Amino acid sequence: MNVDGLPEVMTVDDLKHFLGIGRAQAYELIERKEFHYVKIGRSIRFSKKNFISWFEGQVAS
Repeated sequence: MNVDGLPEVMTVDDLKHFLGIGRAQAYELIERKEFHYVKIGRSIRFSKKNFISWFEGQVAS
């Protein structure tokens, strides 16, 4: 999967597939709070824009 194929609002599964990691690793990454996410019930969602900024090493302001 490339960046253009990511949805604007991402899920843990999107994160897993993009980075090629397992579910446990994806949740560990999210729990580090290195990029903003929201919980909706038991679901976690985050913006593609914030994720890509983190992935490219840009500091959030």
